[in-house]
This record gives sequence, C-alpha cells and structure tokens, in this order.
Amino acid sequence: MFPRSAAVVVALAVATATPAGATPGFVPAADREVVFTVDGTTTYGTLHVPAHRAGQRLRAALLLPGSGPTDRDGNQPPAASPNTLAQVADALAVDRVATLRFDKYGTGRTGLGAYRDHPDTLDHPAFVRQAAAAYESLRDQPETNPHALSVVGHSEGAMTALLLGGTVHPRPTGLALLQPQAIRFLDLVALQLHAQVAEATRHGLLTPDQQRTIDAAVDAAVTALREHRPVDTTDLPPAVGRLFQAFQGPSARFVDSDDAVYPPEHAAALRPGTRVLLTCGTNDVQVPCSTTDALTTALRRAHVGGPGRVPLSGVDHLLHDTDHPDALAPAVLDALHRFAGR
Repeated sequence: MFPRSAAVVVALAVATATPAGATPGFVPAADREVVFTVDGTTTYGTLHVPAHRAGQRLRAALLLPGSGPTDRDGNQPPAASPNTLAQVADALAVDRVATLRFDKYGTGRTGLGAYRDHPDTLDHPAFVRQAAAAYESLRDQPETNPHALSVVGHSEGAMTALLLGGTVHPRPTGLALLQPQAIRFLDLVALQLHAQVAEATRHGLLTPDQQRTIDAAVDAAVTALREHRPVDTTDLPPAVGRLFQAFQGPSARFVDSDDAVYPPEHAAALRPGTRVLLTCGTNDVQVPCSTTDALTTALRRAHVGGPGRVPLSGVDHLLHDTDHPDALAPAVLDALHRFAGR
C-alpha cells in the first residue's frame, strides 16, 4: 500500500462574466487551473467543469496519462500531440462528468520539481503518490461530489489507476482502464520486442536463426535486469541494446519499481461493485488484448461491476482507428459513455 500524501490545494479560478441571456442559476462549462503540492513538488493541472446548476455537485474523474514524458493533455511535445487525455475529458463532459488532468513529473509546468537535482531517484511509487494527491485535490473541489469519484487511466496510467483504486479514500466508484499496462513492465517490453523481431523475420530482414538469437538475448537481458546484473548486449541489435542500457542507467530505479508491480494482484483491493471498464484495441501492438486476460480474470474474482473488458475493433494504442487518426474512435466514445452514462 502506498501512503496517502497530504495535498495543499490551491484553486486558481478565473472569473467569467455571465453572458447576456444566460439562464439564472446555470453555470456554463469552464476550465480552470488547479495547483497542489506533493512531496515538495508543486503540480499543475486543468479542472474541466461541465455546464451545471449553481451549487450542484458533479460526478468527477481523475485522468492519468501513459508512460514517458506525457503531459496533462496526453502529449509528448514536440514529437507527439494526440491530445488523448484532453479528448477523454471532452468525451466525459458529454455525460456531465468533471475531470482533472495534470502535468506529472517531468512534463509541462510541473517539470521534475523536487527531483530536479536527482532525477535518478524518481520511481513509480512517486508517480502514484502524485496521482493520489491529485485525487484528493479533485475530491476537494467545490463542484465535485466526493462520493462519486472515478479514475480513468491510459496505458501505464491505467495501472496507476488500479493501484489508486485500492488505496485512496474515499474509494473510487469507478475505474476506466484504457489499453492498460496489465502485466509486468519488462514482460511487456519483451513481448513487444519479440513481436517486432518476428515481423522483421517475416519481411526477410532477419533469418530464423537470427530471430532465435535475438529473442534469447532479449529474455536474458530481462533476467539480468531483474537480478541487477549488467546486461550483455552482444547479440542484441544496437537500438535494443541501447534501450536495455538505458534501463540500467538513470531510469533504473523507475524501471525496477514499475516492473515490481503485477497488476492482477491489485484487483482484490478494489471495493466490490466498483464500476470497471477495461478496453483493449485489436490494432494495439503495444498492449495486445491477450495481455489483459489475467487482469480481466482477477477483476471478475474481485466482484467488480461492469462494463468489464470491451475489445475495440480496429483501435490502436492511442485510441484511434483508421477513419479517425486524430480523434477518439467511435468505439472508444461508446465505451466511455457506457462507463460514465446514467
């Protein structure tokens, strides 16, 4: 169990004039910046509040991004700007769900914060504590109902959401695990690398003997990392060798702590009856549907509620399909509506 962090919450609201003709007692939709402090780091986020009656307490969801330097909107600028979390916030607003998304460590206005001078000490539990503080901030907003909170996570953020689901107070009423990291981190990395090597072999770029050699070297590298031994990169392609060397460099503590989490083991801590959505895309090469089997079984044994696992036909890891390369696929929007709709 991860300790709860006392969050110092400062809401920075921007006053908005009531437009002419507006319904008295009706508050229009608005965004405002929310700031909270955790472990000595000031964290910045965006609270989106849908249109509502004055004084109404809304259902609300904390949004958690995927791995790497992914900011509050789900972007890794300048390389990638899919706006994944910003679009999820818009989708949930249709069902009148307020949302909070924030710049996690290493991104946006938050930056590395207290870890600026020693980024090598940043581990996965620190991100979980930061997410727990964000949950407390969302709980304490004047527009949100503290007894109707949920957590929506994408990829690695879905694993963090699962951890929060069994530790924060009050317990979330719902979890949406979108294309979740549902197995150990290094097992997922190995699976992805084996798939890439197999694809290269199918295209004639590698021989079957080379494929077997590389696959064995990948598995040996994973074992070495878990046993805290130097990785032998002799039989690995240069790019893969550099990846494993990076895992033993400044990010070693994070990799080790992330890999220590086996998500299915944490399903039992959820409150029975918690609404859970778990999506997997049939075109997701990063988190194939098969990787969610054990977690799906564990959730069923935990007696959580639906919608349960929802396979998304033609959807990739960023929640797109071929007809919607820059927006959430209709299948994703439908799944979110099934999760949040009333």
